Amino acid sequence: MLLNKSQKKRLRSLGHNLNPVVTVANKGLSNNVIGEINRALGDHELIKVKLAVADRQVKRHLIAVICKRTSANLIQSIGNIALVYRHNACADAKKSNLPY
Repeated sequence: MLLNKSQKKRLRSLGHNLNPVVTVANKGLSNNVIGEINRALGDHELIKVKLAVADRQVKRHLIAVICKRTSANLIQSIGNIALVYRHNACADAKKSNLPY
């Protein structure tokens, strides 16, 4: 799903107060970590992922892999935090981070 600038801006403002749900450490992305990110995206639609790696290139690569394997969109990446979004038409309004 491609998002335009105004949609990304709205999602960035909604994601500002969120805390990271998943942390990716030096061991990288295991199937369990990808599964947890998928579960979180299914429940919340908009999540923050903390990347505890020092190298910028590795961080960019991990973000790209996360987005590809979860079919999510990168909204913003600042420092060690990536804001990721995947639309869920059947999202529970009580769990979602988006106002419905």
